[in-house]
Amino acid sequence: MTKSKLYLFILIACFTGLSYLFYKTIYSHQATSISTCMVKNITGYPCPSCGTTRAIQLLLNNNWMASLQMNPFGILVALMMFGFPIWIVFDLLFKKDSFYKYYQKTETIIRTKWVAILLIIVVIINWIWNIKKEL
Repeated sequence: MTKSKLYLFILIACFTGLSYLFYKTIYSHQATSISTCMVKNITGYPCPSCGTTRAIQLLLNNNWMASLQMNPFGILVALMMFGFPIWIVFDLLFKKDSFYKYYQKTETIIRTKWVAILLIIVVIINWIWNIKKEL
């Protein structure tokens, strides 16, 4: 993926996530029985990322432990959603490519067999935990 396509994709993804978080925060007082998770709607079981939005909301309310208990992926997603756009804007303003180099290096590491297997195991453990918590 080219640098410009990656930056555009990440910025759109982060903007979409932040917009959804803003929407859910404003309308969280309205009770609804419909989940936005397609996996949960189809199967009745939560996906590995179920609870991430609520975890980020808890994190923004300075409730770290409840955020971790809701879904540990929330902290990771929050760091990426808030940090990546700042990093990309910095790169664009100062004509750098540090984020792009970071992405390439990270992709190479994740493609290593043992790292990929470890990450898959972490996702499966989180999924089992979400099911056990009846998220």
